[in-house]
Amino acid sequence: MTKSSFFWEKLEKYSSHILNLIAIFNFQLLILNVIKFDRVFLSNYAQYSIYFLIFYKFVTLIKTKNLKTYFWNSISDLIFIFIGLSVYQSERVFELYILGRQTFFAIRTLTSSGEKASLIDKLSENPPVLVLFSFLLTIFIGTLLLLLPSATVRGEITSIVGALFTSTSATCVTGLIVYDTGTHFTLFGQLIILFLIQVGGLGIMTVSSAFAIMLGQRLSIKNESLIQNVVGEKSNVDMMNLLKNVFIVTIIFELVGAFIMYFHFRNEFISNNYAIYSAVFHSISSFCNAGFSLFSDNMMNYSTNFNINFVVTSLIIIGGIGFPVMVDISKNIKKGFTLSRLSLHTKMVLTGTVALLIVGFIGFFIAEYNTTMKDQSLVFRIFTSFFQSVTTRTAGFNTIDTGALSKASVLLSCILMFIGASPGSTAGGIKTTALMVIFISVFALFQGNRDVNIFKRRISKDIIYRVLALIALSVSLLTIMIFLLLMIEPFSLEKIVFEAISAFGTVGLSMGLTPLLSDFSKLIIILLMYLGRVGPLTLIFALTEKKLVSNYSYTKERITIG
Repeated sequence: MTKSSFFWEKLEKYSSHILNLIAIFNFQLLILNVIKFDRVFLSNYAQYSIYFLIFYKFVTLIKTKNLKTYFWNSISDLIFIFIGLSVYQSERVFELYILGRQTFFAIRTLTSSGEKASLIDKLSENPPVLVLFSFLLTIFIGTLLLLLPSATVRGEITSIVGALFTSTSATCVTGLIVYDTGTHFTLFGQLIILFLIQVGGLGIMTVSSAFAIMLGQRLSIKNESLIQNVVGEKSNVDMMNLLKNVFIVTIIFELVGAFIMYFHFRNEFISNNYAIYSAVFHSISSFCNAGFSLFSDNMMNYSTNFNINFVVTSLIIIGGIGFPVMVDISKNIKKGFTLSRLSLHTKMVLTGTVALLIVGFIGFFIAEYNTTMKDQSLVFRIFTSFFQSVTTRTAGFNTIDTGALSKASVLLSCILMFIGASPGSTAGGIKTTALMVIFISVFALFQGNRDVNIFKRRISKDIIYRVLALIALSVSLLTIMIFLLLMIEPFSLEKIVFEAISAFGTVGLSMGLTPLLSDFSKLIIILLMYLGRVGPLTLIFALTEKKLVSNYSYTKERITIG
C-alpha cells in the first residue's frame, strides 16, 4: 500500500467516525432533546454537517475504483445533500437522514461477519419472523419520529399511544386516525406519515432489500425467497428485475395520479407548492390503499368531481390487485395480449375484483338511495356508490359520512372490508383469491366433484386448507377483540364491529369512534391493524415453522355435519 492510499484510507476511517459522532449528536437533538440550542446554532450545525458529508463523499470518490458502483451507492447521499442545501428549513430532515444512515451502516458492520451475524441469520432462517420483526421495527421508529415536538403544529409532543396508533396505521396502510393529519401534524410530521405509508405499502422487506442492493449488498437466497413471497411472485425470477418492476410500476402510477390531481388542486389552493404536495400525498395514499388525507372531511368535498373520483378509485384498484398481476399483464401485453396467457392467479384476482366491485356498487346504490343519498342527483348517487364500493376494499377514503350509513350498508361494508383486496398488493383483508377458493370449493361440492377446478386448473388441497385456516383464524381473532372492545367501550355493537373489521382489514373507514376510544381500546385496534397487515397465517407460521411434521396418520372415521 502506497503512502497516498494509506493516507486516504485513514482519512476515510476517521471521517466515518466523525459521521458516527454527528449521528449520536443528532439522536440527542431529535429524540432525547435534553440539551437545548438556539435556532442559529442548529442552522449552522446542519450546514456544517452537510459540508462534512460532501467532504466524506469526496474522500470516498478518491478511493473508489468503480465509478458506476460509487454513483449507485451514493444516490441517497446526493439526494439528501441536495435537499439540505436547497430546501428551506430542511435541517431536521437531513439530521434524521444522517442518524438513519449511520445506524444502518453500524448494524451492517456488526452483523457482517462471525458470530455477531447470529441474530440476522436466525431471523433470516424464519422468514415470517423477519416480516413480523421488520414491521414492528418500522412502527417503532415511526412512533419515535412522531413523538418529536417538530412533528406537531402546536409544538406539543403527541401522546405515546397516539404516536404509536398513527405510526401503526400508516405503516400498515390502514388510515384510522386519532389526530387530524392536515391540522395536527406539521409538514415534517406529514412527511413521516407519507414515508411510512410508502414503505408499508410496498412492503418493508421490498424497500429495505432495494436499499441494500443500492448500497452494494447482495441478498441471500432465503431473503430473495422472502421478497418473492412478500410481493407474490414466482421463485424463478431475477431479484433485480423484480424489485425494479415493483418500483417502476409504483412510481409511474403515483406520478400519473399526482399529475392529474394537481390540475384540479391548483385551481383550489392559493399556493402552487401546496397543490403539488396535496396531489403527491393523496396519490401515494390512494395507490398504497392507505386512506390518509390532508383534508379534515377526507374526500367529501369531491363527491361529484369526476377527475378526483376517477383517479383515486383507479389508484386504489390498481394498488389492490397486486404487483404480480400488474407484471403478468405487462408481460402479456408485450407478447400480444391474450387471456389464455394470463396466470391462474391473475384470472382469479381480476374475476374476484370485478365481481366485488359490481356487487358493492349495486348494494350501496340500493341501500343508500333514500338515506345518505336522498334528494341527491343521479350522478352523485352513481359516483358515491362506486367510490364506496372501491374504498371499502381496504382504502379508507370516503365521500359520504360513514357514521350516517344505513344498517344494510354497514353490513355490506363489513363484508367487503373483511374480504379486502388481493395477495401481493398494498392492501389487507383475507384477499380476493381466498374468497374465490371458498366459492369454487362450495360449487365443486354441489356438483359432486372431487377436485376443485377453475379456468381449467386444479386448486391443490394445501391451498384450500390454508384458506380455511386463514378464515378461521381471522374470524376467531376478530371475535375475541370485538368481545374485549364491547366490555370496555359503551358504544353500540355495529360501531364496534365496524371499527374492528376496518382495522383488521387495514381499511381505515370509521363511524367516528377512533378518537373516542380509551387508550387500552386503541392498543387493541393497533394489534388488529398490525395482524391484519402481516396476516394471521404469517404469525402462525412464525411460531410453528421449526416444529417437526409427523410421519404417521390415524385411522379415518366419519362424523355427521350439517
